[in-house]
Amino acid sequence: MFHKVASVEPRDGCSLNVLFLDETRKEYDIRCLFDRYPMFRQLAEDEALFRQVKVDQGGYGVSWNDELDLSCDELYDHGRRMDSRTPKYESAFVFERI
Repeated sequence: MFHKVASVEPRDGCSLNVLFLDETRKEYDIRCLFDRYPMFRQLAEDEALFRQVKVDQGGYGVSWNDELDLSCDELYDHGRRMDSRTPKYESAFVFERI
């Protein structure tokens, strides 16, 4: 089952605040990828690139460029659920419901 992404916001410390269409909100720390996928290290080295994250068309993941992307399943399955006491952040990168 796909948990489509509605919005994503880059946060300090190489983490993403991800809102899914089912209104689940998760925090995903990309540093967990650095050892397995060294190409993701450039996101820690280039803050401007990291902040360019956007929701892929259809909400099936997020991407930074043609080489760096994450699937919605990776974000959902390995993100840390944010409870109702966690501040909710609005994002400029919003997937439009079709």
